[in-house]
Amino acid sequence: MTVMVTGGAGFIGANFVIDWLAAGGEPVVNFDKLTYAGNLENLAALKGNPAHIFVQGDIGDYAEALKLFTTHRPRAVLNFAAESHVDRSIHSPGEFIQTNIVGTYHLLEAVRAYMATMSAAEKTAFRFLHVSTDEVYGSLSFDAPAFTENHTYEPNSPYSASKAASDHLVRAYHHTYGVPVLTTNCSNNYGPYQFPEKLIPLMIHNALNGKPLPIYGDGLNVRDWLYVGDHCTAIRAVLAGGALGETYNIGGWNEMSNIDVVHTLCDILDREAPRKDGASYRTQITFVPDRPGHDRRYAIDATKIDHALGWKPEETFETGIRRTVRWYLDNETWIGNVTSGAYRDWVAAQYR
Repeated sequence: MTVMVTGGAGFIGANFVIDWLAAGGEPVVNFDKLTYAGNLENLAALKGNPAHIFVQGDIGDYAEALKLFTTHRPRAVLNFAAESHVDRSIHSPGEFIQTNIVGTYHLLEAVRAYMATMSAAEKTAFRFLHVSTDEVYGSLSFDAPAFTENHTYEPNSPYSASKAASDHLVRAYHHTYGVPVLTTNCSNNYGPYQFPEKLIPLMIHNALNGKPLPIYGDGLNVRDWLYVGDHCTAIRAVLAGGALGETYNIGGWNEMSNIDVVHTLCDILDREAPRKDGASYRTQITFVPDRPGHDRRYAIDATKIDHALGWKPEETFETGIRRTVRWYLDNETWIGNVTSGAYRDWVAAQYR
């Protein structure tokens, strides 16, 4: 048996592949385009592992995807492949439309053609798991109930709109063509191998390099934080026992404002890697103009996956963030390699 993971060299995808194989799962065909955030260094621990087959390619390439399906005969496809950074989607929405919408369409078409070659038993066992985001639900007021799976889609950025469209395509292919789909909508992930354009690794990187810690607006935007290892176990649970056509929200039950997250990071770094001048990293915090359409609050109600599949996160924010900071402190070479060149230019322009 084999599973296929798209986007498996990115942050969440790479963590999933590593965890999957460590847990004794079937061999993985890892299909990734290797854009700026797709990094083979994320998969260095799997070098020489015959259970990991890496293929560079685009989910928008129907012929290549179908060739991989018919060659390796996966019993499941897990779609992590996506452009995922809101700030980049504001500046270059076309890439998000192409990957998240058009790419998902071509991948679904390849799955549909692949299913036509299956036996009845293979069709019964097959699953297409689509990994999405809580941002499709829009913004919450501070006193509103958390997002459930029945919350109306109200995306507010090109990124979230493109993911909402991909979710609708996945749903449509289930109801129209019988593709056996599962969809997960997760809250903000953090942990090892996250590209340092996102809040937590950006703050760690900037702090250690004596750079400003840029906070949008007043810093009171609230997010629910999910440790990436917990996200991986949740996806395994959905793949193993999720009901076809259903959506499962995956959250960490950890709502925090951005400024509180950065304060926590600074306090940990003050203990683990103190500045030579003895000052706190909090002195590097700088408030910058808010980005357009910045959603005020996200919050996930993960009751359904708990009751239906028995999944709960193991990490609190306190334990997960300490593990995350420790990983970045111990992997300076990885950070140096991914923060060279074009990355520095982009960050300078974004937060100037």
